[in-house]
Amino acid sequence: MTGDHQTLGLLLFGAFVAVTLGITTWVSRKRHGSAEEFYVGGRLFSPMENGFAIAGDYMSAASFLGISGLIALFGYDGLLYSVGFLVAWLVVLFLVAELVRNCGRFTLADVVAARMAERPVRIAAGTSSVTVSVLYLVAQMVGAGSLVALLLGETGESAQAWTVVGVGALMVIYVSMGGMRATTWIQIVKAVLLLGGTVALTVLVLVRFHGDVDRLLRTAAERSGHGAAFLAPGLKYGGDWTARLDFMSLGLALVLGTAGLPHILSRFYTVPTARSARRSVVWSIGLIGGFYLMTIVLGFGAAAIVGPDAVRASNAAGNTAVPLLALDLGGGAGSTGGTVLFALVAAIAFATILAVVAGITLASSASVAHDLYASLRRKRAEPRGEVAVARVAAVGIGVVAIGLGLLARDLNVAFLVGLAFAVAASANLPVLLYSLFWRGFTTRGAVWAVYGGLVPALGLVLLSPVVSGDPASLFPDLDFQLFPLDNPGLVSIPSGFLAGWLGTVTSAEAADEAKHAETEVRSLTGAGAV
Repeated sequence: MTGDHQTLGLLLFGAFVAVTLGITTWVSRKRHGSAEEFYVGGRLFSPMENGFAIAGDYMSAASFLGISGLIALFGYDGLLYSVGFLVAWLVVLFLVAELVRNCGRFTLADVVAARMAERPVRIAAGTSSVTVSVLYLVAQMVGAGSLVALLLGETGESAQAWTVVGVGALMVIYVSMGGMRATTWIQIVKAVLLLGGTVALTVLVLVRFHGDVDRLLRTAAERSGHGAAFLAPGLKYGGDWTARLDFMSLGLALVLGTAGLPHILSRFYTVPTARSARRSVVWSIGLIGGFYLMTIVLGFGAAAIVGPDAVRASNAAGNTAVPLLALDLGGGAGSTGGTVLFALVAAIAFATILAVVAGITLASSASVAHDLYASLRRKRAEPRGEVAVARVAAVGIGVVAIGLGLLARDLNVAFLVGLAFAVAASANLPVLLYSLFWRGFTTRGAVWAVYGGLVPALGLVLLSPVVSGDPASLFPDLDFQLFPLDNPGLVSIPSGFLAGWLGTVTSAEAADEAKHAETEVRSLTGAGAV
């Protein structure tokens, strides 16, 4: 990339970072230091504000960079991510949003612990939440590394490594200084920027083909080298039984995983009522739905205009398809329009990554402080003590995410998020649904449900082609692959539900009917909700 790209892109990066740091500083001067202020922003956000923030949390680097790249490389099969991510919100809207807002205070564990023995349940749910958050963070780190390496014209590892470290440092600052209030406003700013940039690119792609979508698809198929197969199922997930099962596993993880993501669940606590939580989801569905429809146009546009070969040459996983598309739409390398549009898109994508990592880090540090730290202490932690621990936890989580991000830098970001969704659907969703809807659910069942999904999900990933036994693996020179699927959801999700049922039916304790009745009334009516 030319010096103009670098200069303009870095200026836009710097402008966004300066604005968001300004928001964080302003909020940190106004905060009261209470747990409610740090974790949920005082519950003062409107449904529209929270809806934009949820959309900002959800429209991550996996969506903007990864999905478009997968569609550009694999055509129809890349659409699974867009469809799965969007359909998942129906599960959130009808089964989770309102009930979670009424039952909990800050985290997923609050919902489960409302009718169970607190300590073992909080430790299990807190461990799972932190694990899911770290996996999700890794995807954002990989996206940041790919993006800035492209902007700077660096193909070596040093640019990606320093970018990952820089993103990690910024997310720690956002969370430790500003808490939920600053994070929410960063999400809102980012959502507006991302939607605006996506609309502009979509319009330019359609104008290039004079509004003829059929011509766009036919051109993409021709340039792909696969012909009509590019527009039909099976290019990535077709063929043998392993690929077909992987397709089913990924779809199951995407549809069910959203309802178990800690940083999404925590957003329902930032509004004053359950009705506001439900309206927030309606806002977010509209915003997210429009966005994912546009990623389809961008993916096929990148295949038709840039070409899959050029996308692979820039980044084998396809993570740079959208910036390259913007460069071409603006007039090509060396042109003023291309320079401006490329730098603008790169800056928006970088803003996306910074905002998402801030939300995830806040949710995971809240789980460490509110669930793990508070449960392991003999005396109940003071709210200010919890907040101090959460700030320290943000640093530790940032360090872990940076290390894993450096290790996984060659993987597609949408694929990495698919793994996080699988773990969330395996460990968090079973215990959440059982707690809300099963009268006879017990503490042992809750603990077994979490670990019965978490351990198989992580174990199967370690034994899968993602880690070893394949040229695209994390460790291509090693081979301890025993599980044939890339995504563990097809096995680990049923395992979590089965373990929760088995733990309950074999438990010597009886379910507390009074606590269940109290929780049921609170979840359905909001009576007694915080």
